[in-house]
Amino acid sequence: MTHDTAESPESSVAAACSSLPRLCVVIVNYRTPQLTLDCLDSLESEVAALAGTRVVVVEGGSGDDSAQQLRAGIDARGFGDWVTLDARDENAGFAGGNNAALSPALKTQPPVPYLLLLNPDTVVRPGALSQLVDFMDANPAAGLAGSRLEDPDGTPQRSAFRFPGIRSNFETGIKFGPVSRLLQSSIVAPPIREDTHRCGWVAGASLIVRREVFEAVGLLKDDYFMYFEEVDFCLAAHRAGFECWYVPASRVVHLVGQASGINSKNDTAKPARRRPAYWFESRRRYYITNHGRLKAALADAAFITGFGLWRLRRFLTRRPDTDPEQLLADAVRQSVFRRGFRV
Repeated sequence: MTHDTAESPESSVAAACSSLPRLCVVIVNYRTPQLTLDCLDSLESEVAALAGTRVVVVEGGSGDDSAQQLRAGIDARGFGDWVTLDARDENAGFAGGNNAALSPALKTQPPVPYLLLLNPDTVVRPGALSQLVDFMDANPAAGLAGSRLEDPDGTPQRSAFRFPGIRSNFETGIKFGPVSRLLQSSIVAPPIREDTHRCGWVAGASLIVRREVFEAVGLLKDDYFMYFEEVDFCLAAHRAGFECWYVPASRVVHLVGQASGINSKNDTAKPARRRPAYWFESRRRYYITNHGRLKAALADAAFITGFGLWRLRRFLTRRPDTDPEQLLADAVRQSVFRRGFRV
């Protein structure tokens, strides 16, 4: 059975999760119905293996025929026993879309112990969900955990991160080996490890969260339209005393950028796609709300200085320009020096 907003979406989600003893998976679709259906196909055996798992697909106000495609696809596959479709009229972004399902799911009785945020541009490998749930069961101090994200050929993607700061912004911008070695402990995306380990935050493409984390820190902040919302959420959980872990035994294919567009893999001889204004807005919000005005200004200055030096070095050495289009100009234009400290 699928549901749209003709029936109360909150009651639809609550009904789907009310008998859930283990896990509620939330997928937010925005103009990617076929990717979402492919993701659901990969979840079928996982749901069967992990008794009681339910999935809520939030159609995030795509303004096209996504809801109709999803409804038809779910019905044709016979997924109605474990998938609920919640069709929304408004695009509330990644955080708002997830919150639309998380809020009613957290009110169910008996309580749902775990909730999993899963991107529509993912395909889960066998055992991916069970590995996350088993890890959380065995590690009660873990409030959040993320999967090993990988390319379709199995090449791992960097999925476990440190929290960003002033030094990491300079290192990211300057792209200079000696500086990276000097600031190695501050690099946001450290080299990929094969072992299960603690980290600052994990990618929201496959992120399991213990119910108690939401009870302690609240939902995702939906004033982040897209990007930095999982960094903000993981930081809030960290400050509340919860651990965040990377669990590479849970393997999930991530078709990078297929849902959002800006991080898709590009021709290495051409500039990457220009970053949208909301990426910078989310970044600015993260620094101001979590670290204050001074550190927000220093983070902007560090990146602009480092990236400006890199652009000069790239020009002098005639290296191919693969940076996002107009990134330096946009970084200045969207910085607190030009936009102020409003969030």
